[in-house]
Amino acid sequence: MAKILIVDDDPDFVLLGRSILVSQGYEVLEASDGNTALEMMREEKPDLVLLDVMMSTTLEGVRVSREMEADAELATVPIVMISSIATTEYAAEFPDDERIPIAAWISKPIHPTILLKTVQSLVAHPPQLLTGPKEVAADGR
Repeated sequence: MAKILIVDDDPDFVLLGRSILVSQGYEVLEASDGNTALEMMREEKPDLVLLDVMMSTTLEGVRVSREMEADAELATVPIVMISSIATTEYAAEFPDDERIPIAAWISKPIHPTILLKTVQSLVAHPPQLLTGPKEVAADGR
């Protein structure tokens, strides 16, 4: 079964996410901050990352997603960003005018059915992410 990394500094959310995913046979890894998550990703090679936005800094999850995109080993790992930032006083800090390299967004509090459908879809059909310029054949195809 697929390996899912949950990156969140809220132990209650991690416990909830773990129980939902394990009940469906997923292997679950956990990290409580971005730097630990990046190290773990390089070692464990997860199939999908569930990434909180606000951890030790307000936009730590955004930083991690951009570091993943810049790393050839991690650029193809789908990210589901999970956050409650939209309902906090930090909402204005979220860069809504910039591209953030994620495959999906789920607002907290999460609904188990939405989490499972999102995870199942992305594990079964990972998005095709480009890590560099698209190659074009000599004949233009």
